[in-house]
Amino acid sequence: MFEKFESFVGVNFFTLIFAWANLLILYLVLRKILFHPIKRMIDSRQKEIDDMYESAEKDRSAAEHMRKDYEQKLEKATEESEEILRSAQRRALLKEEEILKDAEAQARRTKERAEEQIALEKRQAMNDIKDEVSVIAIQIAEAVVARDVKASEHADLIDGFINTMGEEA
Repeated sequence: MFEKFESFVGVNFFTLIFAWANLLILYLVLRKILFHPIKRMIDSRQKEIDDMYESAEKDRSAAEHMRKDYEQKLEKATEESEEILRSAQRRALLKEEEILKDAEAQARRTKERAEEQIALEKRQAMNDIKDEVSVIAIQIAEAVVARDVKASEHADLIDGFINTMGEEA
């Protein structure tokens, strides 16, 4: 009984070589038929994945570059708009100063013309007063010459003449 078991479980040298030969042949056939195509398929898939990662990295890099360009352009546009506003404010202040200077100059000219007009009217009024005083003096002299008057009568004549002149005016 032990012999049967030994022949069943035992190791036979030819069987061992035959099993190893079968295993080697099976390995070579599977390698040729199965391993190489699977390896090529895995390599192909790995290349596609690597290409996808590379493309994604390029796209990410391009997007990052575009974002930086956009931020720079936005910053430049902001600076330009601020400069335009500052320039507009400066021009507005200059225009305001110019308008104020023109207004002051015009007011000064108007005031000078008014003062000249006042001075002219004052001279004319003074000339009119001188003319009236001259006429009054002549009339007083005529009245004095027409009759011999005492000092008190002379004062009364002048006062009366002035009063009559004030009523005519």
